[in-house]
Amino acid sequence: MGKHRLARTRRRTWWPAAAMAVPLAGLLSAAAGGHAHLDPFPDSRDATGWNTELVATAPNGPSGTHYRIPAADPPPLPASRAAHRIDPESLPPGVAPEAGLQVKTILAARAVSALFPEIMQIGGVRPDSMRWHPNGLAIDVMIPDYASPEGRALGDEIVEFVLANGDRFGLDHIIWRQTYYPRNGTPRPMADRGSDNANHYNHVHIATTGGGYPSGRTFLR
Repeated sequence: MGKHRLARTRRRTWWPAAAMAVPLAGLLSAAAGGHAHLDPFPDSRDATGWNTELVATAPNGPSGTHYRIPAADPPPLPASRAAHRIDPESLPPGVAPEAGLQVKTILAARAVSALFPEIMQIGGVRPDSMRWHPNGLAIDVMIPDYASPEGRALGDEIVEFVLANGDRFGLDHIIWRQTYYPRNGTPRPMADRGSDNANHYNHVHIATTGGGYPSGRTFLR
């Protein structure tokens, strides 16, 4: 995929991850037969799960320690953060092609698109010797100017955000800059595969457990 200058962003509908709390779209778990049914938004906004949020706080490298998912009834947010709360209905499809992706992968792709408008390209389903991309379990978040300090910092911030919200996304693993990040456990270096693309220097690879393929409409909560 093509390289983009880091200064280029999509139209900013969302504030930077370091300054906001974002309620995100919740996708129902897979129904019998391995397919998830996505239902319309319920009439009551007090439905179970409405207060589930992904909260982004100040980044500090890809450790997963500075992002959290509050309980169903979180404490009041500081005014500066609460002012930037986004209605969950404002989380539309992002830059990733969603055809063939499973529901947890779609949720991760939309969240990254929403929080990081610098991201112009996210790869989805493609042929591969591993099961992740062909089965709709993985996305590749292409990092603009990935060799620059700004590009590396952007990738680190995405890694931290996804790791910390791994339960919400059904995260299996992340690969970024020749390092493998399991959902739980210690990151480990990977063997040199010979190129920046193969070594995941130009993109963040995010793999999920899937959750089944979508059918029907989106259920936002």
